[in-house]
Amino acid sequence: MPSVVMYSTHICPYCVRAEQLLHRKGVAVEKILIDHQPERMQEMIDLTGRRTVPQIFIGETHVGGYDDLAALEMAGQLDALLATLDTQPR
Repeated sequence: MPSVVMYSTHICPYCVRAEQLLHRKGVAVEKILIDHQPERMQEMIDLTGRRTVPQIFIGETHVGGYDDLAALEMAGQLDALLATLDTQPR
């Protein structure tokens, strides 16, 4: 699994914000565009129990959406979670 995976759509402003935040942290994001691959939406729902985008995974950890990602950043916990990427097997 890539380091950071985000289920997204092309028209989602929260997806753009999440990707921008992660890029500022120097993190590459693999986007799964469910508006172009609708069959992947069910995969996202099965993995997360949620129907909204973005749905973000950092390594094996499901972070949630943009608000969850931003909350981690505000709490000073996002860098620590991103640091675990270096210790996870690829």
